[in-house]
Amino acid sequence: RYQGIIQASEEPLVSTDIIGNSYSAIVDLPMTKVVDGDLLKITAWYDNEWGYSHRLADLAVLFAKK
Repeated sequence: RYQGIIQASEEPLVSTDIIGNSYSAIVDLPMTKVVDGDLLKITAWYDNEWGYSHRLADLAVLFAKK
């Protein structure tokens, strides 16, 4: 369902790895943790301009089909 929107990475990431990435979020799996047994802390990276632009384009295509 979220293919092309959310990506998961097992590699350690830094902010420059994300520049120009079209995904809305990249989940940093090594930084994701379970806290106190029932709370999930998810760390995700994103390029707000590039990812947002791609989601707007996806939305325009969706509207054009209707």
